[in-house]
Amino acid sequence: MDHTLETLYQVVLDRKAHPQEGSYTCYLFEKGLDKILKKVGEECAETIIAAKNNVPSDTVGEISDLIYHLMVMMAEKGIPLEDVLAELDRRAQKIGNLKQMKQVDKES
Repeated sequence: MDHTLETLYQVVLDRKAHPQEGSYTCYLFEKGLDKILKKVGEECAETIIAAKNNVPSDTVGEISDLIYHLMVMMAEKGIPLEDVLAELDRRAQKIGNLKQMKQVDKES
């Protein structure tokens, strides 16, 4: 199993606990939740645009930026990566439940 997400999240948590001058992650924590959420929103929009423009390498880059900024938000809010992975695992167990998924799509 690839532990890239766990490693990245640990780096984010370490930057929060032990700020380092010149670190972009520390800058985000210093600026606070509003700045972090603004970046999550920007990266989400950029991911959508990259996907719409149909340039796979740009889309991969933007998805990576979005995941990183989501991890900063998670760290700021005290949400463990394990909780998100457990929820994804729980949802993966519901494969084939199309009727229920369509209802969820209608509500969102």
